[in-house]
Amino acid sequence: MADDKEQVRVITTIGHVDHGKTTFVDSLLVANNIISPRMAGKIRYMDSREDEQQRGITMESSAVSLRFKMSKTGQGPIGSVENYVINLIDTPGHVDFSTEVSTASRLCDGALVLVDVVEGVCTQTITVLRQAWLDRLRPILVINKCDRLITELKLAPIEAYHHLVQLIEQVNAVMGSFFAAERMEDDMRWRDERERRLKERKERGADEGESAAASNMEDGIEEAFKEKDDEDLYFLPDRGNVLFASAIDGWAFRVGKFAQLYAAKLGIKEANLRRVLWGDFYLDPKTKRVISHKHLKGRNLKPLFVQFVLDNIWAVYQNVVIEPNPDKVIKIVDTLGLKIPPRDLKSKDTRYLLSLIFSQWLSLSTATFQAVVEVVPPPSLAQRQRIPKMLYPDLSYDATTDIEPKNKLEEDLYSCDDSPNATIIAYVSKMFAVKKKEMPENKRKVMTAEEMRAAGRAAREARAAAAAAGTTSTEVISTPLEVPTDETPAPDEKAEDEGEEEVLLGFARLYSGTISRGTKLFCVLPKFNPSLSPSHPSNVKHLAVVDVASLYVMMGRELVPVETVKAGNVFAVAGLAGIVGRNATICGPGLGLGRNVDLEQADAEKECLVNLAGISGQAAPIVRVALEPENPADLPKLVSGLRLLNQADPCVETFQQETGEYVILTAGELHLERCLKDLRERFAKVEIQASEPIVPYREMAIKAQDMAPPKTPNAKRGTILGSTAQNLVTFTVRAAPLPQAITEFLLANVSILQRLYREGQQKKGGDTTTRVVEGSQQEGAGGEADITGEISRQATVKPEDFWKSLDALCKKAGGEWVDVADKIWGFGPHRVGPNILVDRMTGAASIRKKSQKLNLLQATMTSSTPEVGTPTASVAGEIRYLRDFDDCFETAFQIATNQGPLCAEPMQGMAFFVESVQVGGEGSAADADAVQSKAATVRGALITAVKEAYRSGFLDWSPRLMLAMYSCDIQAATDVLGKVYAVVARRKGRIVSEGV
Repeated sequence: MADDKEQVRVITTIGHVDHGKTTFVDSLLVANNIISPRMAGKIRYMDSREDEQQRGITMESSAVSLRFKMSKTGQGPIGSVENYVINLIDTPGHVDFSTEVSTASRLCDGALVLVDVVEGVCTQTITVLRQAWLDRLRPILVINKCDRLITELKLAPIEAYHHLVQLIEQVNAVMGSFFAAERMEDDMRWRDERERRLKERKERGADEGESAAASNMEDGIEEAFKEKDDEDLYFLPDRGNVLFASAIDGWAFRVGKFAQLYAAKLGIKEANLRRVLWGDFYLDPKTKRVISHKHLKGRNLKPLFVQFVLDNIWAVYQNVVIEPNPDKVIKIVDTLGLKIPPRDLKSKDTRYLLSLIFSQWLSLSTATFQAVVEVVPPPSLAQRQRIPKMLYPDLSYDATTDIEPKNKLEEDLYSCDDSPNATIIAYVSKMFAVKKKEMPENKRKVMTAEEMRAAGRAAREARAAAAAAGTTSTEVISTPLEVPTDETPAPDEKAEDEGEEEVLLGFARLYSGTISRGTKLFCVLPKFNPSLSPSHPSNVKHLAVVDVASLYVMMGRELVPVETVKAGNVFAVAGLAGIVGRNATICGPGLGLGRNVDLEQADAEKECLVNLAGISGQAAPIVRVALEPENPADLPKLVSGLRLLNQADPCVETFQQETGEYVILTAGELHLERCLKDLRERFAKVEIQASEPIVPYREMAIKAQDMAPPKTPNAKRGTILGSTAQNLVTFTVRAAPLPQAITEFLLANVSILQRLYREGQQKKGGDTTTRVVEGSQQEGAGGEADITGEISRQATVKPEDFWKSLDALCKKAGGEWVDVADKIWGFGPHRVGPNILVDRMTGAASIRKKSQKLNLLQATMTSSTPEVGTPTASVAGEIRYLRDFDDCFETAFQIATNQGPLCAEPMQGMAFFVESVQVGGEGSAADADAVQSKAATVRGALITAVKEAYRSGFLDWSPRLMLAMYSCDIQAATDVLGKVYAVVARRKGRIVSEGV
């Protein structure tokens, strides 16, 4: 690791599947002598899994630390070099593993965005560009596989140039769309803030004229401040943030490379030539001056990029690969001043000769490392731009540079302080599993040549001594094999069994401070609230103390143990298993302060605690299957394996259904196949049976033509009259379909419903760890897919505005929905679903006001003694009702909406109204007392009766079964559009829009 944080860079490779990311990294590994040049692009060193090698695609992100020496120019002593350390994370491109991209980009400052020059911008390219935008990474565009323009498409240099221009424009159009969307959000946020300030002025009673004048002046200032230039966001070759490359042939360049080569020859300053080498600029052969397009005057001249760059590359391919010409190859090598041995020039392997020429002329590693060093900022500058957005997610795109640190913790984070006294802040983005036998401390030590010679001498001396003592030759030979040495421990059955176990490590980056092995630090889990004290009841279970057992530098397939890690580096950490689910923040005071980390003293160390959790852009798992072991006795192993898989894979979701089945949710079929393979071979190590993918359905009802008459005459459709045995409790309920707008609103804000219910339970002192409340059994797990079956959506409103927005939608729907928001009793199923229970009884209170109403009634009861027939007596009856039967109607509602009458699937978009409830038939106090004495029996019967009434009311409408639909984007050429439509139609799909 580098000693100077200014010489550290942290980058990731992102792009569509099969656009050459892993092959590109192979070429970078060659520069560090990790693999041989002949194996680059073939070994796929970063793909350590067997199935990755077989399929030829990356499935898990992996990291490697590379060193690069670069000579100083224009400063310092002549010939001095600087040593840089580049932490590189290779990520998958397949859509099933997009979560790996999210976890990797959170740790990085820059990104190499690879785009296949032939395939162009694909769907996953847009996805990873958006991820880089959200995480504020500094991107470098790598136009890869440029050799395909020559060998496959057989384009002329001028045709290839126009193709490259269009490709860069496509990528820039994507970046421009992100900027436009961000600008609209900033404008909306600014307008909301402006309205809030004006409202505050009016509330303070300020003069209206003065207020308007001040606001107009402030509007002008802020509008000028808000407007920002988007020029720096785009990829432009003359700025050095575009690489043209062919990873398989080992070459890459920026236009600055050719500007450096031709500056002296053309007599033009290098900086000036770099600006005109890309674009519509031409060299006048007569005047030897660079002219623009408008000065061509009809002449057929080649652009400078074609003349000085592409023509030369095309000539090398033409004479080395397409039509081999040894004489011209020798001339090219001499002209370029390359040093290639004569035997290699005569090689029959033209691809190897081609890579030799390009590796010396246009080295891929040199061009890439130079671009990374010049374009991607060091951690001290990058964190100044990125950390404010992590701490304050609502900040606008350009506001992050204006935020000043508020305390020592933010100062250390913004500056990437690695001093001993700096606060230790590390973010663990994911957990990954490594076989125990592959850990460095468990590997057999490789004997050096000197040790082997010493062992040989000892063996010869032993044989000589044995011969002198009369020992047989067989015994002499077997002696050293039976006595294991420290370097080669004897294998035994127990050791082999232990070697198959998995060790969970944290994939992390240190943002400030210096972390050492053996240090005890705070572990802040994702649900920790920094605004509350660590000892607060809601924070206690989300804060732990961890012992940093080991630290490692990740080198692809290998782990290198280290004693300390400084800020700005990516590393692996052991000691988090059993505490960290998927992601966490590791915090603690600086090592130089000498303070102990103890949960009992957490309040005193609050200033060093921060929660950086929150990965954006994660793909929701949508493919679900039920699992069971072939041998029922292996069920505990399967459960243990699922727990390990849930931690080791950031995208998978595992849970147990109410039916007892163990279900796994994955991002796609390929992801599912990988998870099942890991369960069978690594985590559970048992044979597993997997069901067919479970398709989630929903039951709903609509108003259709030619429906049967209502079940209850002279009443609204959906009305059902019900009662318990002997008419101890009679009731009237009604079912009705919800307006579409309200249903969509509830579906989009499931997370807010969960939060509101959880807060209500905390106020009551109830348990909030049940499955129906949390919706996830793992810290930081993503969303509600495991309880409601819905894919997690982004909430459309803030929690404090939820009821106001719902009330506005109800009033907009009109009719009987106008006052529904104030009378909502509950949501379902699981208390967070898109169905509502409405209290229509006269004088009854809504779910938001019921507790206050009950307190008021209790106060009335204690202040006076009620008499039969008085209003206070009716209040007493209402209290008895609220206490005895309130939960029965809601419990029946939860059961009915969770299992509908059609096929026991959850309901969606239904409202159930409780119209009336009467206790004891005639309603006398004596009958009510009789019901009270049989309360336990009546409650069970009442739940069953109400549940069946809800279902009957649902069936009074026209019931429908909703099939899950997945939205996707399809890119296809115009000549195959008809076939695409046919395939989509066969899959019961529907085209909602199309564009060119």
